[in-house]
Amino acid sequence: MSRSTSSSSLWRPWMPVTQQADLQITEARGCRVRDADGTWYLDGISGVLNVSCGHGHPRLIEAAVDQMHRLSHYDPMAASHQPAEALAQRLAEIMPGDLNESFLVNSGSEGIEAALKICWQYWRHLGENRERIISFEAGYHGTTALGQELSGLPFTANDWPNRFPVDHVALPAEPRALRTAEGAKALLALFSQALNSATPTAAVIVEPLLGLGGCTVFPEGFLAGLRRLCDEHGALLILDEIFTGFGRTGRMFGFDHDGITPDIVVTSKGISSGLIPLAAVTATTAIKETFRDAPVVQGLRYGHTTGGHAVAAAVAKAVLDVMAEEKLVENAGTQGAGIRSGLDAFRAHPRIADIRGLGLVIAVEADSPESAEAIATGAMDNGLLVRAERGVVRIAPPLTITTDESIELVDKLSRAIATLG
Repeated sequence: MSRSTSSSSLWRPWMPVTQQADLQITEARGCRVRDADGTWYLDGISGVLNVSCGHGHPRLIEAAVDQMHRLSHYDPMAASHQPAEALAQRLAEIMPGDLNESFLVNSGSEGIEAALKICWQYWRHLGENRERIISFEAGYHGTTALGQELSGLPFTANDWPNRFPVDHVALPAEPRALRTAEGAKALLALFSQALNSATPTAAVIVEPLLGLGGCTVFPEGFLAGLRRLCDEHGALLILDEIFTGFGRTGRMFGFDHDGITPDIVVTSKGISSGLIPLAAVTATTAIKETFRDAPVVQGLRYGHTTGGHAVAAAVAKAVLDVMAEEKLVENAGTQGAGIRSGLDAFRAHPRIADIRGLGLVIAVEADSPESAEAIATGAMDNGLLVRAERGVVRIAPPLTITTDESIELVDKLSRAIATLG
């Protein structure tokens, strides 16, 4: 049997094929994970930023096993089933305004593609061929072909020609300088300019805060202003809540901080707490109704074999029950504020450029990618897993994190920062 230079047959995402995994996780409980050597770590990145209810929550496992005994899945094109129906109804109850219609898929990337398909078909139902999309240059919307085109981040680039026109809005200042009223005005001016240029816009798509784009927190009023601009130009507003949705920012959804209602919302990650893949695309009833009256009745031309999986839907409903009963949204706000307060002492550190966050999204911006990597390595040496990305250390523990665990997280991260000198 042929072998590459790697001793593993597993092809890992984003990593050079010659790079071996330094860590192999064998067990996880609550906010902690254990490696193959038996060392336990405080999980500061929630698995893949998705373990909202903590690892191995018994209520979620029970919901999955019970549904497996009843019905694992059935073709959603051929028949409906109760778990998917119940989840869609629950999402309609917790979403604001007229966001009543949910389409279930497997991942955030699929959700973004479905949202774009809904958008394009919607405009054609209205007799307009709008295709142009406006997004942040530093936004991230998945790794499928259409999602990559929405982003201007270097690692999303591909060699294929664009399938639709995209205008990327660059940040007008460093993230630490944007969290002001002036920052909001500058951002909105750039989106206004983009909306007023070229052909009519089909949609504006943004994250409530930029995740992979530096964990950038937007100023208060930005999303409300963007909603007004979209209304003025007749463009749809799509919110990518894949990372931020379901309590991560200290509100149920990131757009709740500005009290707005988007036209389409894409959610994933925390919706099933990492137990089983799931994503939802939730649109207004007005958008769905255009499919009912379409000249050529074909329905939404998008779908996947396991989209709307019965077990995934049952787990997601249990996630929402756990979040309500354990007050995890409120806990995210409280614990996030405590962690940021605990890290305030390092704001004046010569190697730290900024400390920012919203709920349990916390970012420590270092003076260089090397410094950020050193912090992440030092944190791991102290028993804490965080993620360094292009000079920013991202911290996003499970929403179940306790006050004692938050204090422990701050202590371990502080030790890592202190080693920078």
